[in-house]
Amino acid sequence: MELQYFGANCIRITTKKSTIVVDDNLGKLGLKAITKPTDISLRTSKDFPEAKEAYFKAEMPGEYEVGGFIIHGVAARAHMDKEDETNTVIYTITAGDVKAVVLGHIYPDLSEEQVEQIGPIDVAVVPIGGNGYTLDGVGALKVIKKIDPNIVIPTHYADKSIKYEVPQSDLAEGLKGLAMEPTETVARYKVKPADFGTSAHLIVLERS
Repeated sequence: MELQYFGANCIRITTKKSTIVVDDNLGKLGLKAITKPTDISLRTSKDFPEAKEAYFKAEMPGEYEVGGFIIHGVAARAHMDKEDETNTVIYTITAGDVKAVVLGHIYPDLSEEQVEQIGPIDVAVVPIGGNGYTLDGVGALKVIKKIDPNIVIPTHYADKSIKYEVPQSDLAEGLKGLAMEPTETVARYKVKPADFGTSAHLIVLERS
């Protein structure tokens, strides 16, 4: 499994068999959409534009098995939801012996049932831009402690090329709240279970 970051909350997850693109709302943010007709498109929120062309599309909680991936969508409260609303979806994505989770713009209080549905995690993709729109570093750390991943990849922080609807804190500010120092900064991250340690490692992905 290999991960690339394209800005905002958009992540591309690739294996030899297939490609998933999560939250490709880049066209609304001043960048170029990246989803191809052969890709699997996942949206954590229905507020994000639907991919015009994709091999498979999902935006709801549920179980999906497609392109060699096992995908599980878990209903969650969005950061801007009222207490009883669940307008976002957390996705776990399994390929072979690696399992990733893309958290999206969730409220930081996960229930035990949600944690159980997410299950053991190798890689967590976590927004850290805050400002009332999504998790900040402190909220992200609260979630990380509950799901206990081996690798943490931050997303959705300030970028001069991205026109966010709600201004986001920069990477340094988000990492301060996370209380984690980057292990490495790379353009692509190929997940290697042999590299997992006893504590979570922070990997910063350069925007592609």
